[in-house]
Amino acid sequence: MKRVFSYFRPNIFKVILCLFIKISGIVAELFIPILLSYILDTVVDTGTILEIALYGLLMIGLSGLGFLGNCKANQIAAGIAKSVSVNLRKDLFTKIMSLSQAQVDSVTMPSLIARMSSDTYNIHQMCGMILRLGVRAPMLLVGGTLCTLFLDPMLTLIMVLVLPLVVIVLYFTSKFGIPLYDTVQTKVDKMVLSLRENMTGIRVIKALSKEDYEKTRFNIVNKELMDYELKSSIVMSSLNPIINLILNFGLILVLVVGAYRVNSDIILPGKVLAFTTFFAMILNALIALNRMITVISKAYASSKRIDYIFDLGLDLIKENYNGSSKHYIEFKDVSFSYLGKHNNLSNISFKLEKGETLGIIGPTGSGKSTLINLLLRLYDVNNGAIYINGKDIRSYSYRKLKSLFGVAFQNDTLLADTIYNNVDFYRNLSKKDINKALKISQSLFVENLEQKEKTILSAKGTNLSGGQRQRLLIARAIAGTPKILILDDSSSALDFKTDKALRNAINENYLKTTKIIIASRISSIMNADKIIVLEEGVITGLGTHEELLKSNQMYKDIYDIQLGGDLHE
Repeated sequence: MKRVFSYFRPNIFKVILCLFIKISGIVAELFIPILLSYILDTVVDTGTILEIALYGLLMIGLSGLGFLGNCKANQIAAGIAKSVSVNLRKDLFTKIMSLSQAQVDSVTMPSLIARMSSDTYNIHQMCGMILRLGVRAPMLLVGGTLCTLFLDPMLTLIMVLVLPLVVIVLYFTSKFGIPLYDTVQTKVDKMVLSLRENMTGIRVIKALSKEDYEKTRFNIVNKELMDYELKSSIVMSSLNPIINLILNFGLILVLVVGAYRVNSDIILPGKVLAFTTFFAMILNALIALNRMITVISKAYASSKRIDYIFDLGLDLIKENYNGSSKHYIEFKDVSFSYLGKHNNLSNISFKLEKGETLGIIGPTGSGKSTLINLLLRLYDVNNGAIYINGKDIRSYSYRKLKSLFGVAFQNDTLLADTIYNNVDFYRNLSKKDINKALKISQSLFVENLEQKEKTILSAKGTNLSGGQRQRLLIARAIAGTPKILILDDSSSALDFKTDKALRNAINENYLKTTKIIIASRISSIMNADKIIVLEEGVITGLGTHEELLKSNQMYKDIYDIQLGGDLHE
């Protein structure tokens, strides 16, 4: 929670102003029962109608001051809470963007989404409530108790005797409630995961008519969340009735003893009435504290989850590594494992010169995309080293390394924005560069659209065909004229003619760009300078197309199946 409260510092003057207004309003409210007691016990017997009216007007004025003060303070509190939550979300998003892919895999994407949404919302709720009730409730509790002490110490003693019972109830309720809220947030993560899977895979689910199965699976996750929410709600909601029972019992004792003392002429009736008014204030204060404890319990559980993200260290920092390479790109005895149990890549070694094209082919799960992930330094190698331009990639700064690449993945993201902005991707490229990239990527369909490159795409580009989406992703990758172009099975939805035209255009216009192409079709890589055949994380073939036809049986089998063994470009 310490980190959360640090976000109040930029608003410290507003916080002070809010507290000042709150305190002024509370003091005004505390004076009302005292004036009531004075009017009933003194003014009514000795004063005039005018004097009674003046004191009545004073009470109305104090009520108005308390009302206006609370309204203004609550307005300021809402603005502060908004500022805290906005800045917290901004910093949390920045932190999430700095996490390595391994850290994202560890926390999981649904959990990160939940921390950015429901957890920060819980913090927002707490911040607003602390400023609205965090001062008001304790001041009414303490101030009301002190005022009752001024009215009649004996009655105050009776009331104070029941307060320890309230504190005990608050303690045990919080002790059991906070861990339940921790579990609730974990169940929220699972629900978000299930929801995310269903939303992204909705077409497959409908195509295979698995709606009923997915409903059942979601209902299981939803029921788990509901069960823990119910448990936490039962625990925290029991607090209010128990406190009311204790305080009502105390109020009965106060009224009985107060009536006896009035009858014995020890105190006047006005003081008893004022005392019951203060008792009502104290009761409302404790109810407000109950609400605060519930909200703070949720926020405390959420703050721990948020702190966990902030406390994650930078996983892929720039470091100085010895060793060098004479080649533009070199993998030297690289091994890597995602889970640390078995290698996903083992002893990968190859060299690539500037301007050359490398093709990578292999069955599903052979490690093709993993190899690219390591080159992009989304993960760090477990053994070996990767060099670019003679330098270990771990010696590059994050931005310097990423500036070398243009990347198009098979299932990449298109934003709900214009085609132009999707290709530019907010890099402030010139219109000439954008149009050139669209032309080279064979995105000629853009010219046939009514608004051309200003056409707004739907989220994930669902208003385009698969081939059109892939061509725009390739246009984005080549628009910045990268030094290294990576195409990760990014033309799988293109027909052979378009794929060939695309490859020829890239080769003609990006002679100095080093190209790495992952493909499932041999026709996409057969003209590459070097081709790697991957099987189960191991290079089983490395050479040109002609060399692999002679030396690698798997490559030859794929060639025979796809091209019939007699197609030459």
